[in-house]
Amino acid sequence: MRRLKKKYKKPKSPWDSARIEEERKIMVEYGLKKKTEIWKAAGILREFRRRARSLISVKDKQKVDVLMAKLRKLGLMTEEKQLEDVLTLKTTDILERRLQTMVYKKKLAATPKQARQFIVHGQIAIDKRRVKIPSYLVTSDDENKIGFYKEIKPKGE
Repeated sequence: MRRLKKKYKKPKSPWDSARIEEERKIMVEYGLKKKTEIWKAAGILREFRRRARSLISVKDKQKVDVLMAKLRKLGLMTEEKQLEDVLTLKTTDILERRLQTMVYKKKLAATPKQARQFIVHGQIAIDKRRVKIPSYLVTSDDENKIGFYKEIKPKGE
């Protein structure tokens, strides 16, 4: 049986007041429930940056294209950006691509917390498919396909 591993790392200094205050502001702005959600986004970003640093040193064109295609698909990079620009990405860039944030930014919900509630209760769909995960990273293709889920029931039920 496969053993699952954590998708985040805890901060090295647990009682850094500046970091705690910054995380609190991010939690309020994006309507997050726990700080682990911030740490998971930081982990995703850390992996992209690690891959970019190794590709800068190796200069493998094919692997660079794969990484850049993935980042473009997620909407984190544009066509004119280079590999070095991956190192300038921030955790908030990842949080902006979450379904919860997208629902709020598209004015489908009044607050980020209401957007989270809509998603968890199954009221939000992407391309007519119900998505119940607030941390789902929305691709740039699916960005315009976000809407309310309309379940059609026959009148006899």
